[in-house]
Amino acid sequence: MSFESLFVFDYSYWLLAAIALMAVLYSSVGHGGASGYLAAMALWGLAPQEMRPAALVMNIVVTCWLLYRFQPYKLMPHRLFWPLALASTPAAFVGGLWVVDVLSYHLLVGLLLGLAAIRMLVSNKVTEEIQLPALGLVLLVGGLLGFSAGLTGIGGGVFLSPILLIFGWCTVRQSTAVAAGFILLNSVAGLAGYVVSEQPWPLGTGWLMLAAFVGCLLGAELASHRASSMALRKLLAAVLIIASGKMVYSAF
Repeated sequence: MSFESLFVFDYSYWLLAAIALMAVLYSSVGHGGASGYLAAMALWGLAPQEMRPAALVMNIVVTCWLLYRFQPYKLMPHRLFWPLALASTPAAFVGGLWVVDVLSYHLLVGLLLGLAAIRMLVSNKVTEEIQLPALGLVLLVGGLLGFSAGLTGIGGGVFLSPILLIFGWCTVRQSTAVAAGFILLNSVAGLAGYVVSEQPWPLGTGWLMLAAFVGCLLGAELASHRASSMALRKLLAAVLIIASGKMVYSAF
């Protein structure tokens, strides 16, 4: 793959705008935004072989910037993060190795986007008592989310964050750093598996990366509570539901 192939312009300007918007919304709560990117790409009719690696690359770009911005605040709870990462990273690599047929990919991503939409509409009842979970439970959650990240391109943060908060595994501020680091490692491992398995690489991915990076520059500066309001959750959920329906419908 040549450098020039990354910047072959092969996308709609409206798609790039949608990608940038998703990056703003998701990065403001510490997420890479893959479910939003996949939703946008599904609505514009991109093929699975374009969607999966592109979503992983955009996750990497956005979460690298987020972790750079979070670093001065020392938010990362290492005793929680590293067991999650050690379980999820190899699982994401294995998921990335899998060659998924078009039908299965549409159905799987459609299902996960639908679940993500439901998650957006459910308020997180944050417990006030912070307590580290059992190691086995952390490893199980990390492994399952990591494998799905590599297999689909969804980094897992949209599912990890509510688990962290509802069960009181860390504080709200810490959850943004945990989610960003978790998504980054999963995305790198998933992309590595994808590349090692010699699956096709889409042309023009560089433009999607740039759009996501521009969006995350703004999103990283926004206060987390603005991007987690119920009105915004409903908007994101509507986009995810539409994309979920389109993915499932296109499978038949």
